[in-house]
Amino acid sequence: MDSRRLGSSGLKVPALSFGAGTFGGSGPLFGAWGNSDAREARRLIDICLEAGVNLFDTADVYSNGASEQVLGEAIKGRRDAVLISTKIALPTGDGPADYGSSRSRLIRSVEEALKRLGTDYIDLLQLHAFDAGTPIEEVLSTLDELVRAGKLRYVGVSNFSGWQVMKSLGLADRHGYPRYVAHQVYYSLVGRDYEWELMPLGLDQGVGALVWSPLGWGRLTGKIRRGQPLPEKSRLHDTASFGPPVADEHLYRVVDALDAVAEETGKTVPQIAINWLLQRPTVSSVIIGARNEEQLRQNLGAVGWNLTPEQMRKLDAASEVTAPYPYFPYRRQEGFARLNPPAV
Repeated sequence: MDSRRLGSSGLKVPALSFGAGTFGGSGPLFGAWGNSDAREARRLIDICLEAGVNLFDTADVYSNGASEQVLGEAIKGRRDAVLISTKIALPTGDGPADYGSSRSRLIRSVEEALKRLGTDYIDLLQLHAFDAGTPIEEVLSTLDELVRAGKLRYVGVSNFSGWQVMKSLGLADRHGYPRYVAHQVYYSLVGRDYEWELMPLGLDQGVGALVWSPLGWGRLTGKIRRGQPLPEKSRLHDTASFGPPVADEHLYRVVDALDAVAEETGKTVPQIAINWLLQRPTVSSVIIGARNEEQLRQNLGAVGWNLTPEQMRKLDAASEVTAPYPYFPYRRQEGFARLNPPAV
């Protein structure tokens, strides 16, 4: 398993990391993802570590903290062998102190996450969403205190817009606070919005991408194709409304291209979709999930080989969509393109 720097930080992370959202799953969303208990989680972690995958990503909202708790139990006795990434800021209750990134919420949430994980430090803490109600200086100063206290090693964000990341980085530089080194983002062959603004920002500012849902919210598993009904056991029946939307014709066009490349390479559709991501700029690690050993081993097969430039171009063409304003002139008009060459 290749290791990559997380953005411009000194932290090395594996090209593939494991998403623990399937651990302890409950409720309509996370229950559909999976519900591995500590014993099952331990086996999946064993397989990951054997393959060189040592970064495990979770969040306090995943099954109301059960994901963190199961992960903590599964890594007991081998904390030094793993990297833990977790996320906070989304609502965990109905009270006014149960959401956001205020000083009190951050401190309390970190302490609670440490207890559930059974550790005294978190390798990477990410803010799960931007909190417009809390001054950015308050957020950054609190994260600085937590880093200085040894409870956090690195900090990042997830699902931020470009201006939110950039303003935070500017204030961090002004005051000497820790910079965000990671941005956990949705990015896939059927969801390339990350490329318009966040990817160029990541290149310029040294912010590495941790990619969530690399298979387009379960649409690029190889089981969904033109002219066929949604498979009976697909979790999309229950979870499609929670995830990023994809137009049917766009999905089918991408799947057609994936099928063609699969025939050329002998690889599976999910492996090709993940390998494409691993060759994109700023991508530090692609987060894979698995409900069982079979799924995990298949996803691990996405590394150790590379798509050819021609295959990459084929997938690029099939997945391309018109950029939103103000980005489409830079793709369509020569004068704009000369001033601002694309990041990809």
